[in-house]
Amino acid sequence: MNIGIIGYGYWGKNLVRNFVAQKNATVKTVLDFDSKKLEALKAAYPNIHTTSSVEEFFNDDSIHAIVVATPVSSHYELAKKGLLAGKHVLIEKPMTASYVHAKELMEIADSKGLVLMVDHTFLYTSAVEKIKELIDHGELGEIRYIDSTRINLGLFQPDVNVLWDLAAHDISICNYLLNEYPVSLQATGISHTNNDIENIAYLTLKYASNKIAHFNCSWSSPVKVRQMLIGGDKKMIVWNDLEATEKIKVYDTGYDMKSDEDKTKILVDYRVGDIYVPKLNNTEALYSMASDFIDSIQKQKQPKASASIGAEVVKILEGSQKYIKQLNDTNSII
Repeated sequence: MNIGIIGYGYWGKNLVRNFVAQKNATVKTVLDFDSKKLEALKAAYPNIHTTSSVEEFFNDDSIHAIVVATPVSSHYELAKKGLLAGKHVLIEKPMTASYVHAKELMEIADSKGLVLMVDHTFLYTSAVEKIKELIDHGELGEIRYIDSTRINLGLFQPDVNVLWDLAAHDISICNYLLNEYPVSLQATGISHTNNDIENIAYLTLKYASNKIAHFNCSWSSPVKVRQMLIGGDKKMIVWNDLEATEKIKVYDTGYDMKSDEDKTKILVDYRVGDIYVPKLNNTEALYSMASDFIDSIQKQKQPKASASIGAEVVKILEGSQKYIKQLNDTNSII
């Protein structure tokens, strides 16, 4: 199976490397408008054809599937062009800039029997796979909350706010782990630049099953933090993605509420037990994601990072952006 990749920027380089490493596919062509990037590609991969022609790329019938690794503003147009040309499509996250466009792409893919997938790479990390396994096996009990912090200094994006850039990861993780979508959201954020793009933002999601998820995202932090807390009524997890050897710690910690005739009193029984660190595999998540894309095409199955997951992430991001703008436009005194 021949793969065509659009974009040889920071993430495009990683995608080319991981698709080249696949056994059941070949990277045939890379499209980019920057001649220097294409020269660098040729030096590293002399067997890959390069082009700056959109028409040549999409009219090549020998390309069976394409990967879109470009700014989000171009995702819809390029993915639609690929689908209409009969090619399977993998889109870098977030899927599109609007939920309407995401739904349209899904409808085209369904009508043509093509695989449409979104590169939510974190769903393929060994940490998320292990957490999913623990949740599905009832190790944590009933999940009550997820609290995520994803902050660092830069990189300020010119076209999307910090939630579109960073929270896209955590929203996809939450919806995948919980296997349900939120019913309401609240968001707030602020821009310290002159382009009205929020560089600090907070998002809260509520689920019908009485679960809550909160995301703290920032490009303005003096330190880099990638941490998620997952609380169940049996056990809890701390996931520190920056930790080299002990990314996940499972805490046998919790509490039970006791009833009392006096409704003004709250009786809580706390439990603090052992902590253990599950073993994780070392497979690169991006390699597993690329394998899933190829496997889904060849076996005609639904990929883990399905278009429906990608579209739901866009729906939440779009809703959060509207919420922030409406809140910022409200002149109220507390």
